[in-house]
Amino acid sequence: MTFLKTCLAVAAIGATLSGAAIAKGDKSGEFDYYVLAMSWSPNWCEIEGDAKQSEQCDASEDHGWVLHGLWPQFHRGWPSFCPTVERPPSRGMTSEMTDIMGTSGLAWHQWKKHGTCTGLSARAYYDLSREAFESVVRPNVFRKLDKSVKLPASVIEEAFLKDNPDWSKDNLTITCRDGFISEARLCLSKSLKPVPCGRDAIKDCKLKDAQFEPIR
Repeated sequence: MTFLKTCLAVAAIGATLSGAAIAKGDKSGEFDYYVLAMSWSPNWCEIEGDAKQSEQCDASEDHGWVLHGLWPQFHRGWPSFCPTVERPPSRGMTSEMTDIMGTSGLAWHQWKKHGTCTGLSARAYYDLSREAFESVVRPNVFRKLDKSVKLPASVIEEAFLKDNPDWSKDNLTITCRDGFISEARLCLSKSLKPVPCGRDAIKDCKLKDAQFEPIR
């Protein structure tokens, strides 16, 4: 075989393998339910936001619970970075999400990793994310804190369940990171009704003394 033929053969094999990899990827629109992830912004800022000099952490923003993302989920596992025919969001679209997401960069990343797997357009994905987030009654008690406290993660869960009586413990999980309360994650149907979380989504934090920072 000549050098040219060898190169062509290698290229053909590479193209075939590349096509196979794409074909085996997650398919947009195929998933079982959503996880709505909400982060307590002051804690995220303590963990990493301040080091990144994120505008989300500026005291003038007054962020408490913010939308991390709306994630398509399987009962076991989850899709991500799905091939899609939908156009990516414009800068205007991502900027419009900063009031509930903190930064346009996060809005872009959530579309790229999760929104592409919903089968929705970028606009529809952001609209659905906002609808899901705004449907949650976020406990006001946490906004009244004026100093750092240590508390059981179960207190966060109980506060959400009290203010959202149509939820149950099967629908909600509280996560921790580096000793801080990190997120409240609610499992929702495609029509945004609370549903039991799958095994991979339940990650209840068991800490009795998790750190919780006040609004800046």
